[in-house]
Amino acid sequence: MRERLQDAGFLREVMRGWYIASRPDEPNGESTAWYASFWGFCAEYLTERFGEDWVIGPEQSLILHAGNRTVPTQLLVRAKGGRNNPTGLIHGTSIFDTNVALPPSADRVTLEEGVHAYRCEPALILVSAQFYLAHPTDARAVLASQTNTSELLARLLDGNHSVVAGRLAGAFRNIGHDRVADDILGAMKSAGFDVREADPFERPLTFALPRDPSPASNRIRLMWQDMRQRVIDAFPPPPRVNDVDAYLTRVEENYVNDAYNSLSIEGYKVSKELIERVRDGNWNPDANEADKRQRDALAARGYYQAFQAVKASLGRILSGDNAGDVADRDHQTWYRELFAPSVQAGILTAVQLAGYRNMPVYIRGSRHVPMGHDAARDAISTFFELLRDEPEASVRVVLGHYIFVFIHPYIDGNGRIGRFLMNAMMASGGYPWTVIPVARRDEYMAALEAASVDGDIGPFADFIAGLLEAPAI
Repeated sequence: MRERLQDAGFLREVMRGWYIASRPDEPNGESTAWYASFWGFCAEYLTERFGEDWVIGPEQSLILHAGNRTVPTQLLVRAKGGRNNPTGLIHGTSIFDTNVALPPSADRVTLEEGVHAYRCEPALILVSAQFYLAHPTDARAVLASQTNTSELLARLLDGNHSVVAGRLAGAFRNIGHDRVADDILGAMKSAGFDVREADPFERPLTFALPRDPSPASNRIRLMWQDMRQRVIDAFPPPPRVNDVDAYLTRVEENYVNDAYNSLSIEGYKVSKELIERVRDGNWNPDANEADKRQRDALAARGYYQAFQAVKASLGRILSGDNAGDVADRDHQTWYRELFAPSVQAGILTAVQLAGYRNMPVYIRGSRHVPMGHDAARDAISTFFELLRDEPEASVRVVLGHYIFVFIHPYIDGNGRIGRFLMNAMMASGGYPWTVIPVARRDEYMAALEAASVDGDIGPFADFIAGLLEAPAI
C-alpha cells in the first residue's frame, strides 16, 4: 500500500523509512508539502529516536516563542544520546543532534506540533550576545512579552550570571523597558555582583515597545518600524488627486486587467473573456449548471463583487476618511464578497465567511510558515493600528500588502485581499490603481519571500515602486 501511495504522489520520502503526506498534483521539486510538515515531522522523528529526551536549542526556542516559524536550514537539537552530526532531510534542510546535557523538565515546554523547546526564561539566560545581532526582531519580541520578570531575575541571582545580567539589562533598556533594566542592575548589585550593563543590539530602538504578552503583536510593530524608511526611500512622492470621480473611473477601467492578473497569480484558469462575461452579467448559476459548479467562474464572480466593495472603500478614502480605519472596517466585507458565490453554489460552507482562520495555513513553496491562528488575531489588530497611524502613503502601500500576507489571517484569499489593501493605500496617497502582472509572479513571490524569511523589504518595495513606472499591460 505504501508503494502505491508513493507512486501516486500521496506520499513523499524524506529519508529512508520516513514519509510525509503530499499532493499528487505537486510538481517535482515542489517544497510546499515539506515546509508545511517540517515542525511536525521533526517532532515525530526526534521523539521516535530519543523519546522525551530531546529539546531544540535555546536560540531556536526563542525564535519560535517570538512567533517566527520560518523553516531553518539546520535545526539544532540537544538530545540524550545525540550523535553530534547532521541528519540530511530534503530541500536543503537537516537536523543536527548534539549529545549535550538536557535542561530540567521544569525548563522545557511543548509547543505547537509537539516541538520540545526551552521556556523563555532559561533560554534568555543561555543564548549568547550573537543571538541579539542575528535575530534582533525575535529577541525584542520575546523580551517585550516578559510582563513579569521576577522569574528571570531569580535565575540571574541564583546562577551568578553577572555578565548575562548586564546584557539583559542593556537589552531591556534598548526596547524602552528602563524599569526592568534598573531592577536587574539593582538586585544584582545588592547581592554583591559586579554588573556592567551592555546593549547587545546593533543599534538602538527608536520607540518603546509596550509590555505585551503577545510576541506576535510586538513582532509586527518591530517589522513596521524597521522596514518603513527603506520603503520611503524607494517611492516617488505621492501625487494629488484633483478629481475623485475621474480617479474611480480609471480604477473601473483597470478591472478586467486587474482581475485577470490577480486571479491568475493564485492559479485560477481565467480568461479576460470570462472576466468580462461575469462583469456584464452573462453568468447565470441558476440556469447554467456549468456556471454554478465552475470554480474559475465562481472566483471571477467573487472578485467582481469584492472589487466593487473595494471601490466603495476607495470613495471614502478619497473623500478624506482615514485609510487605515476604512481598511480595518471594510476588509471583512471584501473577503465575504470574494467567497460569497462559492458559498451560494454550495462549494464552500457558510461558516467560511465568518472571518479569520482558526487553523494553521501554509504558503506554497515558502519557507515562511505563518503564525498560529491565536497569534494572527493579535497581530492583525496591531497591523490595522499601525496602518491607521502611519503618515506616509508609500509605507501604507507596501507594508499594508506585505504584513497582511505575512500574518495570513484568512484560510484563503490572503493574496487577493493583500493586493486590494495595497491599492486602497495607493488611493490614500493619490497613486494610481496598480496591477501586479502574472507574468512577473516569480519576481513578486521572491520579493515577498526575501521580506518574510530574511527581513529584507527592499526587493518588494522596489518591485511595487517599479510598477508605478511600468504598469501591467
